[in-house]
Amino acid sequence: MCNIISDRYKYEFCPFHNITQHEQSFRWNAYSGILGIWNEWEIVNNTFVAMWMRGGDSCGAKNRQTKVLLSCGSANKLAQVSEPSTCMYSVTFETPLVCHPHSLLVYPTLRETLQGEWDEAEQALHDELITEQGYNKTLKEIFQEAGYLRDTKEKETKQDSKSSAKSEFDTLESCKEEYQKLSEEVQRLRALLSQHRILVSIDQDNSPTATTPPSAVTVKEKETHLRGDTGLRSDGLNSQRDQTDH
Repeated sequence: MCNIISDRYKYEFCPFHNITQHEQSFRWNAYSGILGIWNEWEIVNNTFVAMWMRGGDSCGAKNRQTKVLLSCGSANKLAQVSEPSTCMYSVTFETPLVCHPHSLLVYPTLRETLQGEWDEAEQALHDELITEQGYNKTLKEIFQEAGYLRDTKEKETKQDSKSSAKSEFDTLESCKEEYQKLSEEVQRLRALLSQHRILVSIDQDNSPTATTPPSAVTVKEKETHLRGDTGLRSDGLNSQRDQTDH
């Protein structure tokens, strides 16, 4: 863990975990919270340049996030902290681990199968079988497969589900409207069941149970008999035979 005290705040950075901010104040409600949780790398020219910490504490309509820039240094430390825009932070992290010229290259860190895919894409680009755009798309997919980048579709799906869940009942009025719609639908279904002579009762566990009244069963049986049951017809013939015998 690395920390730095800037102005009246103390920042603590745990690589691949999170970054936090603590207000150095004796106020009873001094702020102490998360500025971001490890999310993904930022890769430029196939080189790791920064770490993105996203999904921090809420800040109005969005969440706090931090971009951690990597810089060569003699020791692990936070060298600089700034807030370029509201709830968007920029941090410079110095470490001797990135001082080697090749230490931030992406290719050597990939497993062999992904390196092979990269080699094939490189050859295809050289042979003009794919465009520069297609080449960059392939690299992005390789980085996502390696876990260095988050899948864009996955992020969009999560954002859509969150926004739809929030917008569905974000006001009391919308909740009342939805309740009215559901009540009308329940009444419609009850009327439909009643029309077909199906009674609905509520059990002790509040689960509805559909039952058919005895009268409906009786009518059905009579209708079956009127349509001609082979057993009844056989009984009728036997009765006629008995009268003939007497």
